[in-house]
Amino acid sequence: MALVLHSPSNKNAFKTLIAAEYTGVQVELAKNFEMGVTNKTPEFLKLNPIGKVPVLETPDGSIFESNAIARYVTRMKENNPLLGSSLIEYGHIEQWIDFATLEVDTNIIRWFVPRVGWVPYFAPAEEQAITNLKRALTVLNTYLASNTYLVGHSVTLADIIMICNLYLGFSVVLIKSFTSEFPHVERYFWTLVNQPEFRKVLGEVKQTESVPPISSQKKPAQPKEPAKPKEVKKEPKKEPAKPKVPEVEEEEEEAPKPKPKNPLDLLPPSKMILDEWKRLYSNTKTNFREIAIKGFWDMYDPEGYSLWFCDYKYNDENTVSFVTLNKVGGFLQRMDLARKYAFGKMLVIGSEPPFKVKGLWLFRGQEIPKFVVDEVYDMELYDWVKVDISDEAQKERVNAMIEDQEPFEGEALLDAKCFK
Repeated sequence: MALVLHSPSNKNAFKTLIAAEYTGVQVELAKNFEMGVTNKTPEFLKLNPIGKVPVLETPDGSIFESNAIARYVTRMKENNPLLGSSLIEYGHIEQWIDFATLEVDTNIIRWFVPRVGWVPYFAPAEEQAITNLKRALTVLNTYLASNTYLVGHSVTLADIIMICNLYLGFSVVLIKSFTSEFPHVERYFWTLVNQPEFRKVLGEVKQTESVPPISSQKKPAQPKEPAKPKEVKKEPKKEPAKPKVPEVEEEEEEAPKPKPKNPLDLLPPSKMILDEWKRLYSNTKTNFREIAIKGFWDMYDPEGYSLWFCDYKYNDENTVSFVTLNKVGGFLQRMDLARKYAFGKMLVIGSEPPFKVKGLWLFRGQEIPKFVVDEVYDMELYDWVKVDISDEAQKERVNAMIEDQEPFEGEALLDAKCFK
């Protein structure tokens, strides 16, 4: 019986092809298939009206949706061990197929697709997808600690679908530092992709070394409003002259009020010129302690400025390095409104998760500016402590943070970001 699979090579097609290898069924790939062209033709839309791939063409009709196609091919062999040997095993196979689809595949796609610009990127949505994926892989890792396969003692259709979904993740976003948290999942994945039936379809599998950078996305142009028809000015009707009345002085129209000054601009002048410090910081390339740090304390005006330490309240959540770095980067972007009045250093600390985020901020005035607290929502995610410069230990901590000293407080620096 001729079975033809319409699909470019992708993990959804691989499910069927691997199942066919185990089952002994011949499946051919459609020739001259061009995604974006072939799948929009009337002939293809008769096979799958939604225009997606893969689609399996059989003598009895077409089947779409990758899991359904893989099930169909598997059932072509009577008593196929890929479907288990009992009703409960079959139920567990279906359970893990749904888990692989809804908990693993969905969150990998929600992580990957916005990064390459196929849908809009939102950092909170990415963080949620990664959190959900880590939860799913934790469940899977715990289960695989005492099981070689998902069901029974040999490969089943559940393993095929799970591995194909993980294959996408390992290929595009699941870098080694991420998967190393799930050693039993790693063992399971690499064991199965090197089985002959998997290897014949997947070839040599390599793990990605980096997560794709966020694709720049241009906002769609707003449609222009249609021009309004010009109004025809009507000549005002002439009214009869009114009798003269004594002139009364009219109040002058109130002039627009000037924009209120920032309260920080009304503070007494300070001997510390913030731009001079920022320039010294930027231009010092060697002997940083002797030049920049000494220069900072020579310039520092404790009456006109204040120093603050900040510590992120939820460091236990910082389990993915680039997400943590994005979080800090977003915070610094939102602090842009304070650039005239502030200088900051943000350190991401640790060689493995969870990563710690700590910062040092120099603000004009004796308090954290109210407009910053009101406008930058991230502020409440940190604990803020005013630096006591009479305390030599605190003063040395300021020096270490300005200098990006490594190790910092006994730990490696993952990254250091400057706000200036």
